[in-house]
Amino acid sequence: MLLLVGAVLISCMKNSNKYTVNNLDIKRYAGTWYEIARFPHRFERDLQKVTATYTLLEKGGIKVTNRGQNPKGNWKEVNGKAFVPYTSQSGKLKVQFFWPFRAPYWVHRIDPEYRYALVGGPGNDYLWVLCREKSMPEEMYQDYLKTARELGYDIARLEKVQQE
Repeated sequence: MLLLVGAVLISCMKNSNKYTVNNLDIKRYAGTWYEIARFPHRFERDLQKVTATYTLLEKGGIKVTNRGQNPKGNWKEVNGKAFVPYTSQSGKLKVQFFWPFRAPYWVHRIDPEYRYALVGGPGNDYLWVLCREKSMPEEMYQDYLKTARELGYDIARLEKVQQE
């Protein structure tokens, strides 16, 4: 029991520097985002031309459509839903692709025009650099990497996503 409590406390301390945007305007966030870079993970392995499209639903919540092309040229798509569980923490969303599992989706940074975003979670397992266009100016990309590093992410793990 003490080991479990200790592990939880260490985990909380390790992630204490993670923050999210304070006033995420979900209506402005809706639409299509292109993945510029991501941490590798099994559900996007070898996919390129990856997009995430967020559509507001009439009854609340957000439809999420992630789409990417595999090396054989076939498109893979998965649909899910997202929601903001606490309006006071609008940058901390939850996403669900398979019931009953929900995962944190934290918008760590977004520019005032909603063109670029840095998304991760409370841990260090997932990270995405997103853009409204298929490419991101290198200076802006490096600036977002700096933010990711400050949040404790190992940016050496990032892999660029081919969009063309």
